[in-house]
Amino acid sequence: METSLNHLCVPRFELLDESQILRLHHAALRILGEVGVKVNHQRAVDLLAGHGAKVDADNIVKIPQFLVEEAIRSAPSDLIIYNRKKEPVMELGGKRIYFGTGTDLPKTIDLVTRKVRDTTSDDVILSTIISDAMPDIDFIGSFGLPKDIRPGLHYIKCFELEVRNSAKPIFFTAGSEKDLNVILDMASTVAGGDEELSRFPFLIHYSEPTSPLTHSKEALAKLLLCSERKIPVNYTPALLAGSTGPVTLAGSLGVAVAEALSGLVIHQLANRGSPIITGVAATAMDMLHATVSYSAPEFRLTHSAYAELFHYYNLPIWGTAGCSDAQFPDLQAGAEYGFSLLSAALDGANLIHDCGYLGQGFIASPEMIVFANEVIGMVKRYLSGFSIDDAHLALDVVRSVGPGGHFLGEKHTLDFFKQEHWRPSLFNRENLPNWIKKGSKTLDQKLVEKALEISKTHKPEPLSSTVSEELDRIWDKISSQMEK
Repeated sequence: METSLNHLCVPRFELLDESQILRLHHAALRILGEVGVKVNHQRAVDLLAGHGAKVDADNIVKIPQFLVEEAIRSAPSDLIIYNRKKEPVMELGGKRIYFGTGTDLPKTIDLVTRKVRDTTSDDVILSTIISDAMPDIDFIGSFGLPKDIRPGLHYIKCFELEVRNSAKPIFFTAGSEKDLNVILDMASTVAGGDEELSRFPFLIHYSEPTSPLTHSKEALAKLLLCSERKIPVNYTPALLAGSTGPVTLAGSLGVAVAEALSGLVIHQLANRGSPIITGVAATAMDMLHATVSYSAPEFRLTHSAYAELFHYYNLPIWGTAGCSDAQFPDLQAGAEYGFSLLSAALDGANLIHDCGYLGQGFIASPEMIVFANEVIGMVKRYLSGFSIDDAHLALDVVRSVGPGGHFLGEKHTLDFFKQEHWRPSLFNRENLPNWIKKGSKTLDQKLVEKALEISKTHKPEPLSSTVSEELDRIWDKISSQMEK
């Protein structure tokens, strides 16, 4: 007999209690009010000063608590992101999770030669096509900085190649306000105008302040432009504990949260209610090697802590996972991918990027996008939990089968096995004789084969010829201007 109990059993993870959340919040408020942030953009300084912030020498701005609280209230709690066909595909907010690739990798592991080499525009196309084909990769990052494209144009070219080769939402970077304007012109062309782009955003711009406690002129110019045009922006500090922030995790979190909140204030003062995704990256600098660790357990701890804080704020949250400090797709990479993807999902981060990253954020690995997709499928199944209602407890079926019977022929088995049991597409579940019979292939071999197969067979939905021609015109115009 059914009762009022909750039938769904799902994994839950909490790192901070409410008192710890509030202590971290108040530490960030004290930093903003007592230390301040350096704001290297006059309009942003004027906005802050005009709303009650105190401006000291050298544009050090001290932000009062009420401005932070107003910004948290005015920023949207939920944000719908569309694909380029104007279909809603991601609802950022709450603890809804979405996964995608990252940006700006100068090196790539060649699928054929297996050597690390400079990233090219063909690699951006390849990573986009692979991501387009992967059902659990929800959005596309530019992935690489192509060496065959002139500096100053590569951000624009990456966006163009992505939007031509996938209908999925695009998470993109820009080197300057000028780059961003060109990219938004391209996006407007695809959407059918500025108003349509604002109504059905299929892109998210990524920018960041400079730790510790500094907002550059270019970062703020891009932040303000997105705010004014109501283009979703992800404005997230990237702090190194022990280098650009205090060595302690709590101290680094306090500084990073202050940076994120000050960016939120500026963004909302420019245009209240404009869409923004926020959060922080606070990982440890490896003191022995002087490197950034993308996979340190300390990073996962700070990730969990800020996620709980920004859930408390009820704001859409950025996250990072599916990345490794390993320089090649090996056992270390597999372990760090699995750990980070599960951790970020348990944190309930909304926009989780970096799938396909290796080498501390310097190396792109196309086959690791395929690997991440497989792990994400497993993680999503784990997080979906299981039901303990009468139908799933199946006591009537147990009575019918009884001791010594089996359940293979039961209708209940046929009705439920597909939804109850996750099935991998690449991970091995063959027994030893069958595995040998099928060629004894290891997972790393299957990943490369799958990536190469996708590159040859997957056909993304193309743009219309009219839109494609207009993108060509925009590209030709900006590239010719750079030649002068």
